[in-house]
Amino acid sequence: MSNLLIVGSLNMDTVINVKDMPKPGETVLGKNYELCPGGKGANQAYAAGKLGADVSMIGLVGKDDNGMKLLLNLQSVGVNTSGIQTLDNITSGTAFITVDDEGENSIIVISGANYELRKEHIDNHMDLIDQCDAVIVQLEVPIDVVTYLARIAKSKNKLVILDPAPAPTNLPLELIKNVDIMKPNETELHALTGMKTESIEQIVQASRSLIEQGVKKVIVTVGSKGTVLVTENDYKIFPPRKVAAVDTTAAGDSFTAAFATKLIEGFSYDDAIKFANIVSSIVVTRKGAQNSMPSYEEAIKVYNNYFE
Repeated sequence: MSNLLIVGSLNMDTVINVKDMPKPGETVLGKNYELCPGGKGANQAYAAGKLGADVSMIGLVGKDDNGMKLLLNLQSVGVNTSGIQTLDNITSGTAFITVDDEGENSIIVISGANYELRKEHIDNHMDLIDQCDAVIVQLEVPIDVVTYLARIAKSKNKLVILDPAPAPTNLPLELIKNVDIMKPNETELHALTGMKTESIEQIVQASRSLIEQGVKKVIVTVGSKGTVLVTENDYKIFPPRKVAAVDTTAAGDSFTAAFATKLIEGFSYDDAIKFANIVSSIVVTRKGAQNSMPSYEEAIKVYNNYFE
């Protein structure tokens, strides 16, 4: 069984369905909306839990209804939430997600409790770092805390996976050198490097600029074009499973969780990426974030049938 530690954000998502995304200054009518548990960190923890990993999470929520719902939802798939603290006088993180008829989304995040995460919260749960095989982090919590965590995890010989979203224009070098695997999409890769990412060749070149700074491997998800694994001396393209996308929310988070779960179970990089592609292909056929995640039984059945 995989033992994962996720450190990151928990948000309650307000998902609004529209025919087309509003343009600047334009008012559009939404079709409907619903509240869905989300946040990049919580999405990854939930996905890993449903896929059978032994997963714990460190994070913060507010003492409100949303915070309680977020915790209960993670606990429903076996996530250890002992590292998630409830804070007074601040709201839980919130995200407003607009989804158009093509399944594409745009997201506004109100960080709330997430941005109160401090180094002492990491120190208070050092046992969770000691017990894990891999740590997954994102950038919806303060970057100095992410950098601190990565340094500690590497000192303990843990696999460190960074999902660099939302992507800044640059990352601290100390963080980069302590990351084993970075998993941006092509837009995030462009933001991180300032380099073009419109073609596979450009994606490889931009990824190698991160490898030159200390990252061991870069895995770039490119939507309907699939996934590119880039190493210092090689790269490989993994075509996606073709599906009719309904909502791309949490597709990247489910990929990261599925990849990490299988990699530390002993899958090769290639097979872990193939499994993660299958999981994310299931997620995009459903609306919402955590409620779109497949179980292990469903995912492995599709994986086995697809690669027979």
